[in-house]
Amino acid sequence: MQFRYIASQPNGKLIQGEIEAKDEDEVLSFLGGRNLTPVSIDKLSTLKTRGLASILRRSVNISDQIFLSKYLALMLKIGTGLVEAINILITDFGKPAVKAILLEIRSALEKGDPFYSTFARYPKIFSSVYTNLIKAGETSGNLEKTFEELTEMLTKQKDLRDKIKSALIYPSLLLVGSILVLTLIIMFALPKIAGVFTEGGFKPPGFSMVVFSVGFFLNRVGFYILGVFVVILILFFRLLKSSVIFKRFVISIIGEIPVIRDVMKKIALQRFTSVFSSLIKAGLPITDALEITAEAVGNITLKESLIRISKEGLAKGLTIGEAFRREPFFPMTVTNLVAISEKAGHLADVLSTLSDFYTKEIDSSVKTMVAFLEPVLLLFIGGIIGFVALSVIIPIYQLTSVVGG
Repeated sequence: MQFRYIASQPNGKLIQGEIEAKDEDEVLSFLGGRNLTPVSIDKLSTLKTRGLASILRRSVNISDQIFLSKYLALMLKIGTGLVEAINILITDFGKPAVKAILLEIRSALEKGDPFYSTFARYPKIFSSVYTNLIKAGETSGNLEKTFEELTEMLTKQKDLRDKIKSALIYPSLLLVGSILVLTLIIMFALPKIAGVFTEGGFKPPGFSMVVFSVGFFLNRVGFYILGVFVVILILFFRLLKSSVIFKRFVISIIGEIPVIRDVMKKIALQRFTSVFSSLIKAGLPITDALEITAEAVGNITLKESLIRISKEGLAKGLTIGEAFRREPFFPMTVTNLVAISEKAGHLADVLSTLSDFYTKEIDSSVKTMVAFLEPVLLLFIGGIIGFVALSVIIPIYQLTSVVGG
């Protein structure tokens, strides 16, 4: 039987390979004989059948990061040593990907490497904000508070993301379901109905002929069009991920829709206030905190504004309030509160309050957006279906009138 394994070497480096063995015990014996610590062992046939599900299960998501941060904060709070806490988590975590990272962290700590260094090696999993907060907490000797801050920040992000997703589920299902039904009607049902008229020598009205022609066309080449559409969709998302210019172009188009523009701006501001507040509380210099936050906000316009505040404002001697007032992206409420809190010395607390405020505002705005989208989608799709139905009903009515006459 063929097995695939992932194992950790004594120096913490992960290796993987395949081996022919009778069972998992034989694989464990093989790894033990080579001083390797097993991380995961899978039957090769099982891996082939699981496919994408196996890959997804191995990835580290935001829930894993929340769990990791929460339990590290808890164990450090009750006086557990960092290495001991990592050992407990290695035992508790069942996910191979997370366990592998924890093993690497333990190995790094045993070699005397900084705690944050392992997280820094996985920028696609742990954001620069996560890594820099841990680095700041490790430097200040206050990792417990850092992990509490990370838990709170990540939980807010996850809750906000879940709220937006749940609010958009119904409109998305409505749109996809309606398009699917409409496509099936036009591609398969409509050509058969149209064939009754065309083969019988009856000439339908002009607008009915247009709809029938579309149905005949889609019946012939619909699957090819669908294939081209799927390819375009894949290319679109790849470009959106890899090209800053294309991403900016798409965002600028979507941003022209008033309701969506409002939600997008509030999401960016909530992300900014939450992350910037956490970084300041961790003791990072303001300019460093701004540049790290700029990479995390997910909005190109806001990112450029924050970089300008850092490099063209604060670096040239402006106060935080003055630098923020030069950027039109920020509402007057934010710039005024930033300026006032800077003088009062509690900028982080004000930013945290603004983060909570924008979280509630986003929830309200998303509900408004969904309330706007649902009737618009219903009217649009209902109008198309109604037009297709009329293109069939009117010729049938005319045909029955002729036959009856």
